[in-house]
Amino acid sequence: MNRFAMAAAGVALAAMLASCRPPAGDAHEEGHHAHEEADHEEPRGAHRGRLLSSDGLELEVSIFEDGVPPEFRLYATSGGAPVPPDQLRATVQLHRVTGIEGGATETHVFSPRADYLASARVVVEPHSFDVRVQLEYQGKTHEWTYASPEGRVEMDPSVASAAGIATAKAGPGVISDQMLLYGRIAPDAERMRQVRARFPGPVRSVSVRTGDSVRAGQVLATVESNDSLQTYSVTAPISGLITARHVNVGENATGEPLFEIADFSSVWAEMAVFQRDRARLAVGQPVEVRAAEGELRGAGTIRLLAPANAGAASATVTARVVLDNAHGRWTPGQFVEAQAAVARRAVPLVVPLSALQRFRDWDVVFVNDGSVYQALPVKLGRRDGTHVEVLDGLSLGARVVTGNSYLVKADIEKSGASHDH
Repeated sequence: MNRFAMAAAGVALAAMLASCRPPAGDAHEEGHHAHEEADHEEPRGAHRGRLLSSDGLELEVSIFEDGVPPEFRLYATSGGAPVPPDQLRATVQLHRVTGIEGGATETHVFSPRADYLASARVVVEPHSFDVRVQLEYQGKTHEWTYASPEGRVEMDPSVASAAGIATAKAGPGVISDQMLLYGRIAPDAERMRQVRARFPGPVRSVSVRTGDSVRAGQVLATVESNDSLQTYSVTAPISGLITARHVNVGENATGEPLFEIADFSSVWAEMAVFQRDRARLAVGQPVEVRAAEGELRGAGTIRLLAPANAGAASATVTARVVLDNAHGRWTPGQFVEAQAAVARRAVPLVVPLSALQRFRDWDVVFVNDGSVYQALPVKLGRRDGTHVEVLDGLSLGARVVTGNSYLVKADIEKSGASHDH
């Protein structure tokens, strides 16, 4: 029984994984390819393959891959003496977990070669399957079945759910070509106001300070008009933050601003773009913005592309993105990085980046069928900030682990279901 407990810092996991172990069985191969059996060692032949026996007939099943694509090789003996391979007829059926319900079955047929039978097709990775061997010799058929797991583990669905292991079907998607931009957060100038007195005169009261939050219509100060000698109120035209106060009681209100108010519920991310890259950007393109330090992220679209210094020759253009800041997470002056989606390509098969793990020397995803989780090596194509294209190794519609995939990897490594080269 295997159990997981995620560390408390950011990855706390309340559930503990139990009853997670690989299926029984194993197969060693000739050459440098060897599977390790965690619980016990199966009988092995002279070529380090799995040794099967029936009524005095012994068959060694190995996978040879020393300098050649992996292939099955079968060696038979009867009464301790080698059986010429041209006297044998054999088939090997493999059932694989693919993430599609029911999995997939492939059949290998054999032809004589030297002192063994060789499979006609390559035994593709991973070498993880349930095996059925049929051998005909002297008019009698012998049959064996066994499991040869690699990168596979079983996990009760309720345990997987409690551990936050999420799955989804792999399908077509869109990969965005990204341009990396740098800049900083600026106040939204469309949400800033300068507050002036309507009529000149002495200031009789001031009710706010710099840094105070105010609501639209709130009284900020009172002024006595020089003309009417009547006192009137100066109110906030918008809700926001008092960013500057230029007046005190007893001073004269003239035409100069008394207060400055900024509404930071939205801000601008302003990025510098070199002129040579200007043609790749356009108003409306989606942009993901992230803080140069920390995990803060936001999304928007390019609202404006303009010279950094309007009316003058400039080596850069400013790309402006409006960001929602209702929770006050973004701060003017904060340095940011941004990924602009400059092109979008539809591709036949994608998985989220969260599905990828490194296992042995492969990029893998883990597919799920019922309680079984299997590592599948995949060939990858283009990627963006969220998804990666899968070119080979995964079937359309396969159920892939998309959340907490590293827990599946850890459990496989714990259980000894790895395959050592």
